[in-house]
Amino acid sequence: MATIFTKIIKGEIPCYKVAETDDFLAFLDIRPLAKGHTLCIPKKEVDYVFDLDDETYSGLNLFAKKVAKALETHIECKRVGVLVIGTEVPHAHIHLIPFKQEVQMSILSPKVEITSKEMADLAAEVKATFDGA
Repeated sequence: MATIFTKIIKGEIPCYKVAETDDFLAFLDIRPLAKGHTLCIPKKEVDYVFDLDDETYSGLNLFAKKVAKALETHIECKRVGVLVIGTEVPHAHIHLIPFKQEVQMSILSPKVEITSKEMADLAAEVKATFDGA
């Protein structure tokens, strides 16, 4: 059965896309821990990040690095943190979370409210930076 992420990849569910290649997709989390909270996923549906083949695993991490650098140009933050838990959706993914304080990296932290317009504007800005890199 297709995961919600597979449905996003296929365009069946909309997203705030910030980056895309033939093999990977990055989009803003709709329940973010911080402004710019982004999910990076392989287009190949595999449940657990450590079950990815070596090429896809390496590619996903390099893709996430490039997305993180694009996020840093648009989000005022101390760093872009990396979080891999993988239990929320049975599709391998990496959370990129721009943070000012380490507490923002806790998946149990309160979610922040960001308007649809802010999400769309940020997605477009980051995508332009990613595509231009």
